[in-house]
Formats: sequence, C-alpha cells, structure tokens
Amino acid sequence: MNYAIIAAGAGERLKSEGFDSPKPLVRVNGVPLIERLLKICIANGAASISCIINEEAEELHEYLNNFNFPVKFNLIVKTTLSSLHSLNELGRFLKGSPFMLMTTDSVFTEDEFRNYLLYINACNNYDGVLAVTKFIDDEKPLYAEVDKNGRIVSFADAGKNFDTVTGGIYYFKKDIFDVAREVIESKIFRLRNLLKKLAAGGYNIGAFEFNKIIDVDHVSDVKKAEDLLNGEK
Repeated sequence: MNYAIIAAGAGERLKSEGFDSPKPLVRVNGVPLIERLLKICIANGAASISCIINEEAEELHEYLNNFNFPVKFNLIVKTTLSSLHSLNELGRFLKGSPFMLMTTDSVFTEDEFRNYLLYINACNNYDGVLAVTKFIDDEKPLYAEVDKNGRIVSFADAGKNFDTVTGGIYYFKKDIFDVAREVIESKIFRLRNLLKKLAAGGYNIGAFEFNKIIDVDHVSDVKKAEDLLNGEK
C-alpha cells in the first residue's frame, strides 16, 4: 500500500487557543499526530509514504527530516490553497496505483483501521472505500449518503437527512487525478468537492464505518482523542 498524508493546514483554531507549533505536532497521549500516523502506515504494509506540509511549518519540516523511515518517504514542502490542491501535488507520487490518503488531524483506533484494511482487501467491486462514522463532532462535517449495500451515493455539506460523515481516511483504487485537475480548473476547491464530483460521475465508492474518529481542531479535542485511544466511552 502507498500511503499519503496531508499535513499542510495552518491550524488557525489551535493557534488562537495558544498552541504555537504546527497542528501535526499536537501530542495525543504524548505522541505527535504526525508520528502516530506515520507509525500506523509503517505497521500496516507501507510501500511508500508521501506527505505534504506548508512552507511555514519549519518545526515540522525538521521533525520529519529527523524521523527514521524504514520505507521510501516523499516530502513536499509547499503552501497550497486547499486540501484538494495538496492532494493534487501528492499526485506525482501516487498516480497510477492504489493509495490510502489521510489527513493529519484524524484520530482513530488502530484496531478499527486494521479492520478497514481487511474490508478493502475483501472488496473488489469498489473504485475506492472511505472511512465514515456516525459520531459527528466536526464543526463542518461532510455528510455521506450510504445505501443499504454500503455504497456512498452522494455527499452533502448540510441540510440533508444523513446520519453519517466522512472521517479523513480515504482509499482510492481507481485513478482520481484527472478529475481532481478538472475540479481545480473549475476554481472549485477543497477535497470534499472532489468527492462530490467523483460520486456524481459514477466513481463507485464504498463506506467502512468506524465507531469514532476524532477531528483534532481545538485543544479540547486532544482530551477526546486520548479518551478514544484509552478505551473510554
């Protein structure tokens, strides 16, 4: 599996609450978010890991330079307009092969992630499989309409009677980068708009439900993430 991590966000909400380091260096149970993701990738069959960070994240850049990678690691240092632009930049390492994309602020249990990988390996009928959850704690979640067969039919920002949201973990088997460039050229940004375009265009997307995925946007989210990893209800 080729893995990719988007770690290019500015983390403005955390900064406003007094956290001065880049968001990927927020510690959950004493471990930086980025380190936890890297170790999960390595422990789960990473052939390569590709990561994008922004140009202002010097502390993060130094951290990654000092990390001991046992697999091929590709790093892009570039400030982008959106998560979709960040994914498009990572395409130079990912195009033409299946890959797993993660956002650095998503916290989930390793057991559920392993079950997600098992599900992906068992399902050959999807072009991609997204992690979803009914635990909704994000300020601006992307809702997913999932049919009785576990297929994602559509996405919506709000206003729909959906009880499931995406969780920041995405597996793509069929190439998506031509569509990503079309969306960018249309001046429609954000990764969620690519997902909407894929679903509307017939890209066959499956859903794997996690019990909880915590999106770390605020200092208070760190405690929620630690409770999840420590097995607290």
